[in-house]
Amino acid sequence: MSLPTIEKRIGTEVLISLPAQAATPLPEQRWILAPSSSQATVLATALNLPPVLAQVLINRGLGAIAEAMDYLKPEQQELPDPREEFEDLVESVLLLEKAIRSGDRIAICGDYDADGMTSTALLLRTFRQLGAKAEYAIPSRMQEGYGINERIVEEFAASGVRVVLTVDNGIAAYQPIARARELGLTVIVTDHHDLPPELPPANAILNPKLLPEESPYHGLAGVGVAYVLALCVAEQFNRQAELIRPLLELYTLGTIADLAPLTGVNRRWLQRGLRLLPQSQLVGVQALMEAAGVKTSDRSLKPEDIGFKLGPRINAIGRIGDPQVVIELLTTEDRDRAQELAGICEVTNQERRGLCDRITEEAIAIVEAEGFDNRQTAVLVLAQPNWHHGVIGIVASRLVERYGVPVFISSYEEDGHLRGSARGTPEFDVFAALEHCRDVLGRFGGHRAAGGFSLSAENLSAWRSRLEAFAADCLPVDCRRPAIQIDAELPIALASLNLFEQQQQLQPFGIANDEPLYWAKNLAILDQRRMGNGQEHLKLTLSDGQSKVTAVYWRWGDRPVPEDRVDVAYYLRENIWNDRRELQLEIAGIRLSQELDSITFLYGDRTYQLTTETIANSTIWRLTNAEGSILRIDCNRQQAKIQKSGQDWQAIDLDHPYLQGLMAQAKQILNSIQGRTQVQANLF
Repeated sequence: MSLPTIEKRIGTEVLISLPAQAATPLPEQRWILAPSSSQATVLATALNLPPVLAQVLINRGLGAIAEAMDYLKPEQQELPDPREEFEDLVESVLLLEKAIRSGDRIAICGDYDADGMTSTALLLRTFRQLGAKAEYAIPSRMQEGYGINERIVEEFAASGVRVVLTVDNGIAAYQPIARARELGLTVIVTDHHDLPPELPPANAILNPKLLPEESPYHGLAGVGVAYVLALCVAEQFNRQAELIRPLLELYTLGTIADLAPLTGVNRRWLQRGLRLLPQSQLVGVQALMEAAGVKTSDRSLKPEDIGFKLGPRINAIGRIGDPQVVIELLTTEDRDRAQELAGICEVTNQERRGLCDRITEEAIAIVEAEGFDNRQTAVLVLAQPNWHHGVIGIVASRLVERYGVPVFISSYEEDGHLRGSARGTPEFDVFAALEHCRDVLGRFGGHRAAGGFSLSAENLSAWRSRLEAFAADCLPVDCRRPAIQIDAELPIALASLNLFEQQQQLQPFGIANDEPLYWAKNLAILDQRRMGNGQEHLKLTLSDGQSKVTAVYWRWGDRPVPEDRVDVAYYLRENIWNDRRELQLEIAGIRLSQELDSITFLYGDRTYQLTTETIANSTIWRLTNAEGSILRIDCNRQQAKIQKSGQDWQAIDLDHPYLQGLMAQAKQILNSIQGRTQVQANLF
């Protein structure tokens, strides 16, 4: 790394040769600040909440007092009978009651993700408890892909099955279900995916997408539909009371692991389920929590316990293992067998994590080698052999988080086709993009945020071009960076454990009910240290001059830490260590402070912008030249650093006459404006 050039001349000549653009080590992000509302004070008073939490409710569209009260206390909300909401629910219950009482064989066709596996286990437990002859099948993720198919249908028919029930799939499987009807099978479809132009010819269809959006049941995942159906069938046999608790536990696992929206009945039922899980009556759930290190001493689990601990272990099986492991784990009554199966989940999840890390590293290396520039390219399209199809969706999500653009990632299969997964950004509709390219694709499906697809390898180039053009049209350059949506400003002096506890009234957090994200400005970094096996995490001590708080930034990587004042976007966390409980912040975003006082002046023929601040009792000057290069001077220690484009800070000698003159003029200007209002400027 070369040092800045210092020339021999003085006076009005430019003596410091600096780069054209200053580098910032901070991650590139878009901060989207929610507007503050004068209504927050009124709502806060009515609900006895801190104003900042009232602002969060307003941001969630809950500005009316009655709506906010229903949200805070969902058990008080009056729910419509699901039999009046789902047109085919009564018919489905009658068909299943008849099959159970007649001893007809019932077969469940599930799916290999957490939603599909928990749905299958939920209905299997229900039917077996009611004395039904019940079995199940799940298609092969690698050989067959998603959803019921004609092979499964024909095998069911050949083995004497009379009733077929799909869970978390089937709504788009017109041909397989038509084939089942040809073979004389009764078919009930339970699904939650988007509706196709033509519904399948099933005897009954249960799908919340058929309900009005305002229905409290509209956001149910596949396991939610299975839960409603199971309880209604159990009621026909007067067995609902004994089944409701284990079924609610499975519903809770599947709903959170599937990232279903945590609104409507989901919010109401999940609050109950999260309270039940620490004392689960299911030996499989007990074993899974023990293997995952989930504390069961708490009165209630939090969604993150499922989303980050239990869910990944269930999903790992579906991605790279045998779904039968999870189905048996969630239906067995044998404690020893449950621990054995939970151990398989643990080992499989470790393997899944290794695959994800390897593929992510390879993908990043490819993107960086190609010189990705989000000003030129609005979408990432990656295809490689030997990338495991079961985990590339996770890798796609990581790449979206890193690069801020939609990602379509695929792996070559033996038959010359590509099969992959897509993840989008808030402004990008994945399913619309796939529809736009349907003529070069094979099978595809999904929704706005994510999707899956297949195509012939020979169509890859044409498909890439089509996607790039589509993305360029709908994603302006300003939208091609990771975005974080911030709820409200919360100075660290007002962040407290008490506020953290009051915030728990807004739980459970997840899709459509995001955890509140706050921001604080103009903070000094008093201390920093790296954490983690790879030293990839960062722990900071932040101060606003009066208060200070510790904060962690996960996956900070090897970036240098800023030495100037920063603005921080953060979540509230509690940190318990050696029985000591304290507030900790989890950083979601960090940027150089946007509100430092500054002045602009001339020295010789060069323009400088000067900001001053005090960090840890030391006066810091920051001089930025017209091209954006930075000179940072610690006045107390008489030390200086300079930052070149794309490089780290380097020490520089302050004894040079030009720098002495520059500092003297800056000091003279500061003295001359004492007591005057300084100009506010955006340094970057």
